[in-house]
Amino acid sequence: MRKKIVAANWKMNLNLIEGADLINEIYKGLPELNESNEVVIAPPFLHIPQTVTQLANMEYVFPGAQNCHHEAAGAYTGEVSASMLNNAEVKYVIIGHSERRQYFGEDDAMLAKKTNQVLANNMQVIFCCGEPLEVREQGGQNDYVEAQLKAGLFHLSEAHIKNVVIAYEPIWAIGTGLTASSAQAQTMHQHIRAVVAEQYGAAVAAEITILYGGSCKPGNAAELFSCEDVDGGLIGGAALNADDFLAIVSAMINS
Repeated sequence: MRKKIVAANWKMNLNLIEGADLINEIYKGLPELNESNEVVIAPPFLHIPQTVTQLANMEYVFPGAQNCHHEAAGAYTGEVSASMLNNAEVKYVIIGHSERRQYFGEDDAMLAKKTNQVLANNMQVIFCCGEPLEVREQGGQNDYVEAQLKAGLFHLSEAHIKNVVIAYEPIWAIGTGLTASSAQAQTMHQHIRAVVAEQYGAAVAAEITILYGGSCKPGNAAELFSCEDVDGGLIGGAALNADDFLAIVSAMINS
């Protein structure tokens, strides 16, 4: 049975004190988790050592990172390597978030390299994919997302793809207040699973966790997570509020 995951992407928010306070609040209200229901907290890089320490007492809650560099080491001022993250005890690394693609020019070839670095350093990938509004309006979303998956992931072996979580984030629904309907989300998640099945087989595709990442909130989480192929969420704004985030985690557990 595939895993359900709710992952918090704090983006460039919260200072160290605010981050520590948020995790303390989450800890107080966290429902019981198990190996089939995980939570990931991906704070800014500066928070990671503190976050790792705080999460040490929380079962099935794991530290994540929002990005890594595509090279193993070198003269890349200001960058953080996958090996550094592994050494800091990070378990998951988000790769290819739409903001990285848009603002930092990360293309599919670079994201494939980043994915390789994460997996080579014994961490798991949360690989983001999703279409902009103009593609959705023209009905090209399936082909667009399929191309992202093929270019970024399908060089991987079957053993390695099993360490990848896919996060579908319709770009038009990130930070806009818009959300894909549950039917739209299910249709795309089902398509993603079918694309994975075509490459790796139905058994592998059935075990791949696919998260929804477009303005998931307490008010729509239960409906989204009730969809057959939606296995949780990659949460942005709602992850910065303990009550909202805990409500989303509860929706995952009860789905």
